Amino acid sequence: MCGFAGFFDAEESLNEEKYLWMALARRMAQRIAHRGPDGKGAHVSAHCALAHVRLAVMDPENGAQPMTCMDGPFKVTIAYNGEIYNADELRAELSGHGYSFETGCDTEVVLKSYLCFGPACVEKLNGIFAFAVDDTRNERVFLCRDRFGVKPLFYTFSGSRLVFASEIKALFEYPGVRPLLGRTGICEIFGLGPARTPGCGVFENIREILPGHAAAFGRDGFSEYPYFRLEARPLTDDYDTAVQKVRALLEDIVSRQLVSDVPLCTFLSGGLDSSAVTAIAAALCRDRGLPLHTYSFEYQENARYFAPSDYQPDRDAPWAEKVGALLQTEHHTLICDNDRLADLLTDAVIARDLPGMADIDASLLYFCRTVKKQHTVAVCGECADEIFAGYPWFFRRHPAGLFPWSPDLSKRVRLLRPEVAVEAQIEDYVRERYRETADAVPVLRGESAENRRFREMTFLNLYWFMAALLERKDRCSMYSGLEVRVPYADHRLVSYVFNTPPEIRAPQGVAKGLLRDACRGLLPDEILLRKKNPYPKTHSPCYEQVIRERLNDVLRDPEQPIHRLLSKEASHDLLQARFDYGKPWFGQLMAGPQLMAYLLQVNIWMNRYKIKVVL
Repeated sequence: MCGFAGFFDAEESLNEEKYLWMALARRMAQRIAHRGPDGKGAHVSAHCALAHVRLAVMDPENGAQPMTCMDGPFKVTIAYNGEIYNADELRAELSGHGYSFETGCDTEVVLKSYLCFGPACVEKLNGIFAFAVDDTRNERVFLCRDRFGVKPLFYTFSGSRLVFASEIKALFEYPGVRPLLGRTGICEIFGLGPARTPGCGVFENIREILPGHAAAFGRDGFSEYPYFRLEARPLTDDYDTAVQKVRALLEDIVSRQLVSDVPLCTFLSGGLDSSAVTAIAAALCRDRGLPLHTYSFEYQENARYFAPSDYQPDRDAPWAEKVGALLQTEHHTLICDNDRLADLLTDAVIARDLPGMADIDASLLYFCRTVKKQHTVAVCGECADEIFAGYPWFFRRHPAGLFPWSPDLSKRVRLLRPEVAVEAQIEDYVRERYRETADAVPVLRGESAENRRFREMTFLNLYWFMAALLERKDRCSMYSGLEVRVPYADHRLVSYVFNTPPEIRAPQGVAKGLLRDACRGLLPDEILLRKKNPYPKTHSPCYEQVIRERLNDVLRDPEQPIHRLLSKEASHDLLQARFDYGKPWFGQLMAGPQLMAYLLQVNIWMNRYKIKVVL
């Protein structure tokens, strides 16, 4: 994994002041140097500047970027971030078309795929990626992002220039691009956050290439278009066939994602999703004579204060240790203390360029930093719940027109100053975003109302909730220079499971029954049937006290920027409240302490980015 930044001018040449523009591109890339600690490079052509920072995973000795190849008399240059899991097959296909290769890295495969197939090359890629191609033959820059947006790519316009980067912070290095917060941003932060609308960069005039989309910018202007869409198709397989296909796909996916020239590990919670991935990985590593390190995450004092709830029925640590012993991995349990957790709220904001999942982000940041000391690549079990219908809200009714992981907006909206709330009209904004997504759900003619609702719920989870978790995973891991792979987000698996009705995905009402049966033989029943448990959070009242004190300090200081948005009375009431940890306001984990921490992050964000509110 890596990071890149650049800009393209469709009208004026960059040649006259080439080194000035190269220096600017390098400054932009330096803002995201954490994504690529192993190397850096820059490139300027007549219309395009690119700069790149590299995390070397495949062929570390070669593959420096930006990488250039000749297309007849024209140069074509790529800046690329990601991993391609079918690189060997593509390399063989391209060799048949007469292309030769000088490196073993997938960057060269992507570049020569573009030379051979043009923009249609993206349809051949199996992986997680974002890249920019300076195509001098066609005088355009081509941008692309993987099918489910695992890797980020933001952009904005400045005059006749398109400015783009792997993270928002790099855009602000470009002269004239300013951190402005308008009505859209306020609705995103207080109505949808820590999720956000696909394609929306929250800041005014900042966008993100949508998942499964590509874009081109040149003399004819800017155009963005989809190269991948989920399709609604009738399932012709019976249950046993579906089980066999899911098992075969999962084994193929994990095998492909274990390819690495640097140390690799897995994240292991002891739940079904990560245990299945780890079981396949452990068997493959044993066959190769390699050890497999696994990591689970815990918090100081959770053994003392943990209380079961509908969303979090038990602790992960004992289960992870049991699975690690069963699979004979070298298992490590990492523990985060309360003060460190609170201190890392700031770094978590900087990592994401936005307020996020508060201590849920901060803890992942800490754990990834610790894992990075020994490993460069990790494989995780993220995304299975969105794909296989693992969340309770798949099978519960929720208020019409509101997202099921955040069905009650009142807790957040009443925090705003009355005049801000009136201007923002947050509930209207949220309902419009819901309608837009619901209207985009693929329709299967003749499908029952129940199955149509199930398909809609899956679509919402894939393009909203899963997107939020993938963003968190990318920013928190790459802030530490750790690459985390997500096997369940493979487009082949998602496309197949998307078209399974509830009686296949959850037979006899058993959540994720399809995945559980597909993993039989990999794990014992006690693991296969363990009730869903989300990523762990702290239950320590000491953490809540630390956050309450810090938020109180912020609210007592009239110079803090969050006062431009927050109601004094509502903020005071929040500080006096007693919280039920089992009743989240977002997702499964974000209860009262996380709401206080989220507001702390909003204030940190407004301070660090010097945000100007424009209503």
